[in-house]
Amino acid sequence: MFRVGLTGGIGSGKSAAAGCFRALGISVVDADWAARVVVQPGQPALAEIARHFGSAILLENGALDRAGLRTRVFDDPAERAWLEQLLHPLIREEIITALTHSPGPYVILESPLLIESGQDQLVHRVCVIDLPEPLQIARASARDNCYGAHIRKVMAAQLSREQRLEKADDVLDNSSGLAALQTQVETLHNQYVKMAAATP
Repeated sequence: MFRVGLTGGIGSGKSAAAGCFRALGISVVDADWAARVVVQPGQPALAEIARHFGSAILLENGALDRAGLRTRVFDDPAERAWLEQLLHPLIREEIITALTHSPGPYVILESPLLIESGQDQLVHRVCVIDLPEPLQIARASARDNCYGAHIRKVMAAQLSREQRLEKADDVLDNSSGLAALQTQVETLHNQYVKMAAATP
């Protein structure tokens, strides 16, 4: 199966781009979905997290307090490293299973940390959705109803715009709205179908 990794910084429009590919009948595996699966109640990873951070990291129903955990790890690089070491291999297993069972001429892996986590090794091409950083911050702030300082903290935990673009095989410019994005996705879709047909 021909695989394309779709990534971009916070507020760049990964979900919108993924929706455009879905509208063309392409399967999209969401790395955030895989990240939620591995920390569901009853999963070993959730028990490890509760042991490490304390039971206060759990909600009353036993589920993970994802917002609380995000705050803890973004404020402490060592804690973020511990969490990534625990979760990234488990998330990778879930992703591989989902990619393997996805129908269609090719499959999209949507992941905010595609490159940082090494998930780019699972795909044939890397597609980066890009826009200027001031616009990225404005859109992320409006979407998540949070301050620019928090958005910048999240961005600091990700690759810089320049580093991400260096790794890109394809770039989607999301600075001009959904209609322009859809047109670009359709162009890439036609290319990916041809590439998939030529891939042994």
